[in-house]
Amino acid sequence: MIREPAETAVDDDGRVALPLGLLAEAGLDTGSRLLAFSDGDGRIVLQREADALDRLLHDGSL
Repeated sequence: MIREPAETAVDDDGRVALPLGLLAEAGLDTGSRLLAFSDGDGRIVLQREADALDRLLHDGSL
């Protein structure tokens, strides 16, 4: 399901604040451990660390 996009910005320290509603939709809480990787020009993917490691161990891919 495609959700309404949430606007945010990269600050001077390279940080991005994610809206709590977006985190809730993704099943994440504050303090959740995530892996971040580039998925092409202008796109960054965040994935729950435990899910990424499980997928890597079983499928060999992120």
